[in-house]
Order: sequence, then C-alpha cells, then structure tokens
Amino acid sequence: MLEKNVYQSRVEDVIETLKTELPSLFETDLSYDIYTKDIYFRDPVNTFKGKFNYRIIFWTLRFHGKLFFTSLYFDLHDIKQTASDTILANWTVRGTLRVPWKACILFNGYSTYKLTSEGLIYEHIDTWDRQPSEILKQFFRRGQE
Repeated sequence: MLEKNVYQSRVEDVIETLKTELPSLFETDLSYDIYTKDIYFRDPVNTFKGKFNYRIIFWTLRFHGKLFFTSLYFDLHDIKQTASDTILANWTVRGTLRVPWKACILFNGYSTYKLTSEGLIYEHIDTWDRQPSEILKQFFRRGQE
C-alpha cells in the first residue's frame, strides 16, 4: 500500500493520462501502464477481463471508426476523482457514418474507473445515456448536408 500523498500523486497522474489520451482514442492507441493486468471492462454491449482484451476493445474501436465513419469524435467534458478510489469521466461520442445519407450518431456517457491501493485502474464501467438499440436507429436517419 502506498503512502497517502504518493497514492494521490499517482491518481493525479492517471487522471492526466486519461485527459490526454481519451479525446484521441479513435485515432491513437492508449498507453496501458495505468491499468492492472486483469482489468475488468463493461459497457452496455460488452464485458471483458484482462489487459490484452482491453487493448483489443480500443483497437476494434479505431478499426471500425476508420472503416464505418467519415468523422468520429470522443469529446471529454470532465474528468475528476469522485472518491479516493474512483475517477469519473463524462463524455460524448459523435460521428458521421460512411453512408450516402451521412447519418450522424451521438450519445453521451460516463466512465467510472476504480483504482487499486497502488493507484492502478482495475475496473472500467461505461454507462450510456440511451440503449444500444436507440443508438443503432441513428444509423438510418438522414444526416445534415
């Protein structure tokens, strides 16, 4: 277990890393040294455990982002420590699909990151503001010209 000030410094470093990396997660890979090897991830459509699988999630997001979207953004609105072992990030995903009708997607969410006593992220839970089926319906709506 780390001393309180060392732990808090590590948490602040984790927050800075997330602040820097999350906005470009659709373009560049993350650094994975702030996560435990057995990190647990859950969102409304996926559940995974382990750093290898966690890396695959982000590789898949980048791959599908480039394949299916003409533009895709992860807007990080706020990130803060909400408890000694918890970080909360509020964000929006928005993009334009690579289809003739230029459908636009938009959804908001937040990520809850839980930290070990060593200041590493062991759990990442994403919550969305709408059901996956509602997001999918956006794929069929005409976008702006």
